[in-house]
Amino acid sequence: MEEASGVRMVTGNGENSYAANSRLQEKAILETRPVLRKAIEEVYTSLSARRSTMVVADLGCSSGPNTLGFVSEVIGAVRSCTRKSEEERRAVEVQFFLNDLPGNDFNLVFRSLEQLENLGGKDTPPYYVAGLPRSYYRKLFPSRSVHFFHSSYSLMWRSKVPEELSSCTHLNEGNIYIGKTTPPMVIKLFQEQFKKDFELFLTLRFKELVSGGRMLLTFLGRKNEEMMTHGEVGTLYELVAESLLSLVLKGRVEKEKLDSFNVPYYTPSVKEVRELINKSRLFDIEHARLFESNWDPQDDSDGDVVLDYAGSGANVANCIRAVMEPLIVDHFGEDIIDDLFVVFASIVAKHLEKAKAKYPIIVLSLKKAT
Repeated sequence: MEEASGVRMVTGNGENSYAANSRLQEKAILETRPVLRKAIEEVYTSLSARRSTMVVADLGCSSGPNTLGFVSEVIGAVRSCTRKSEEERRAVEVQFFLNDLPGNDFNLVFRSLEQLENLGGKDTPPYYVAGLPRSYYRKLFPSRSVHFFHSSYSLMWRSKVPEELSSCTHLNEGNIYIGKTTPPMVIKLFQEQFKKDFELFLTLRFKELVSGGRMLLTFLGRKNEEMMTHGEVGTLYELVAESLLSLVLKGRVEKEKLDSFNVPYYTPSVKEVRELINKSRLFDIEHARLFESNWDPQDDSDGDVVLDYAGSGANVANCIRAVMEPLIVDHFGEDIIDDLFVVFASIVAKHLEKAKAKYPIIVLSLKKAT
């Protein structure tokens, strides 16, 4: 399978990097902390030997503080488990595997690991961290070797753009994802790619998990079966496409370049996800819910009013740039990047004048079926 090599976040820790612009993803990790802790406790309890190794993998780890935050959360959960019952205390060692595509900034991840040294304490379990550069749409581990899989803000990315779109057999004119003018056949292609990828992901992880192993999956989705609503990802990508079109009209971008650019992405509904999991019979759904997070990662309010349209537009643009820049540079070149996201920030600001926009986020806690 050809990996989507352009799907990588902006590297380093500079102003436009993913590491400096991933607060949206951090908020999702904090929101799901209770579910994560419960899953780790269940995994810990299942370890039978007096001395055991817990294997934990973070799929689509990217780089920056969120990666270390996840490792810290797991270590903290294991430490809490060891304190609960001193008589039955297990000497657990934790092996972490941090997985992403080869283009990920693993160097930044490894340089950041020294920050974990402050986790010390007599109850802190021994832990070891290794990188695993490979697509999670391929086999990653030996059979029945992993206790817990985690993936946050990653599974909405597809393994590739549907072939009929990448070969221009079908056109998605003026769009880069699913927009209001996207033909029904193109929508179907995105849906079929998601179905194929997600079924493969479930099959691979089922084989790699130990008996009773667990997964916690958090990714962008849809609130219902409708493709286009105000705060969902389809709308956001329409605004990116609108920004690119403005550069087409200025002669900065070729129209053919825009029409041939599609993002390897799909945000499913909870219904779609449930149906595929139940159909597979590979996992039991222990927890499933949908929560919302403001487009503006700096906005922690619960209301529906945006107080500073321009400021929020700029914050959203910084966040999306950290994710989208490599894909855009690969296709359009880097000369347009600064101007594109200035335009995008302005367009987002106008969009937020109508109402605050919020991403729907799906959380799934799954247990390997027996």
